[in-house]
Amino acid sequence: MIRSILSLLLRALVVVSGASIVTFILLWNAPGDPALAIAMARYHQVVSADVLDQVRNEVGLDAGFWSAFKAWIGPLLAGDFGKSTVTDREVWPELVTAMSYTFPLAMLALVCGMCVALPLAILATKHPGSVLDRAAIGMASLGAAIPPYWLGLLLILLFAVYLDWLPAMGALSTTHMVLPALTLGLGVTASLTRIIRSGILDAREQAFLPAFRRRCVLSRNIGRDHIAPHATIPVITVFGLELAFLLEGLVMVEVIFGRPGLGSFLVNAIEARDFPKVQAVVLLTALVFVVINLIIDVIYQVIDPRIGEHDA
Repeated sequence: MIRSILSLLLRALVVVSGASIVTFILLWNAPGDPALAIAMARYHQVVSADVLDQVRNEVGLDAGFWSAFKAWIGPLLAGDFGKSTVTDREVWPELVTAMSYTFPLAMLALVCGMCVALPLAILATKHPGSVLDRAAIGMASLGAAIPPYWLGLLLILLFAVYLDWLPAMGALSTTHMVLPALTLGLGVTASLTRIIRSGILDAREQAFLPAFRRRCVLSRNIGRDHIAPHATIPVITVFGLELAFLLEGLVMVEVIFGRPGLGSFLVNAIEARDFPKVQAVVLLTALVFVVINLIIDVIYQVIDPRIGEHDA
């Protein structure tokens, strides 16, 4: 188990390092003049060539790729995300503030999706092929087919414009989280419903279950002790991936609903070519993906130790 976890940590380090390096290369070679974008974000007006040269010198754009890379990677290895090229403020405090808006919304959307998907999938598997089962599959397919940015606009029109029940923009209170959470939660519900349903049906077809029934083991005990563990692994996989992909969907949703989270933070940084901020968000996102997958792999091996045998 220890060797397997160390192997997973090594892979995680490779993924995070690779994501950081690739992001830096892409930002450095992106089209356009980054000095002009930074200067416009700073001064909000057309600037002279002298100002552009000053910005290039301050940011290190005229020092060359490798010099700029060393200047960024050195402090990062010590836990320093650097300063914004636009505001000259530390990136980390602003990133923490953005995370304080994003992560609660992601967790709320995930909980909403799970609370709907679990009972819906269980009811659907009671009678496979029934009207209820087909309705559950249809709802899941519909939820997966609707893009979050389009669904968010529809929810704004319905609940904020026509009904005037909920606020559409901002993050001043918990009510401002309802529409974004519903927008993200529907996609989570779609994926989880299909996977939970398939996992339960597959677990019910295990070859050893008839032996338990012949021994008069109670159905609820069979479901709790044997069907549920077999159905858990694919559910854990999708649950973890949905949490990771929520961060991707949050970029669009937060912009649509005007929330000051990681989405708005990243979009504004990209527009201003604020390299330290963009790199910090990408690094954080890669780290979240890696940590989630690491936790999933460890849970796998706790549920079924045979999964990690090939790493031993």
